[in-house]
Amino acid sequence: MKKYLIQFKPFLIFIGTFFLAYILLTLIYKFYLNSYAANDVDGITAIVGRNVEQVMQMFSCDIKIQKSIFYPNLEVWYNKKFTIRIVEGCNAISVIILFISFVIAFSGKFKSTLLFILAGTIFIYILNVFRIAILTVLLYRFPEKEHILHGVLFPLIIYGLVFILWIIWVNKFSKYAK
Repeated sequence: MKKYLIQFKPFLIFIGTFFLAYILLTLIYKFYLNSYAANDVDGITAIVGRNVEQVMQMFSCDIKIQKSIFYPNLEVWYNKKFTIRIVEGCNAISVIILFISFVIAFSGKFKSTLLFILAGTIFIYILNVFRIAILTVLLYRFPEKEHILHGVLFPLIIYGLVFILWIIWVNKFSKYAK
C-alpha cells in the first residue's frame, strides 16, 4: 500500500488540493448567498445584469434589465419583449470557482499563480457578460432554439475556454511546466 501512495503521491496531492480549494471557495460563496433574502438578487448577479445592460447599450440595443417582483432574478427585456431571466447561476461564479480550484491544485510560483487567477477570473467574467448579451439577442430572434443555445452551445463555449486556460496554465506557468 505504501508503494502505491508513493507512486501516486502527485496525483493524490492534486486531487486533495483541488477538492479542498473547491469546497472552501464553494462554502464561502454559499455563506455570501445566504446573506441575501430568499427573494432577493445577490450583488454579483446584479452587477452582471448591469454590465450586460451596459454592453448592449454600447451597441445601441433597446435593452432594459430589471429585478423581478416575484422571483430572485433579473428580467431582460430586449426590444420591449421579455427575453430571458438572469438568475444566480448565470453570474459565472461556479465556473470561476472551478477554474481557481484547478489552478491552485496545479499551483506554480505564488505571484504567477495569483496573477493567472486574477486574469482568468476577469476573462471568464467578461466572457460571461458577452455570453448573456449575445444569448439575449439570439433567443429574441430564435426562441425555439433555446435548448441548443442555452443548454449546449454557450456552456460548451465557456467551459471550453476555461479548459483552454487550464491547458495554458499547466503548460506555461504551473510547477509542471517544462
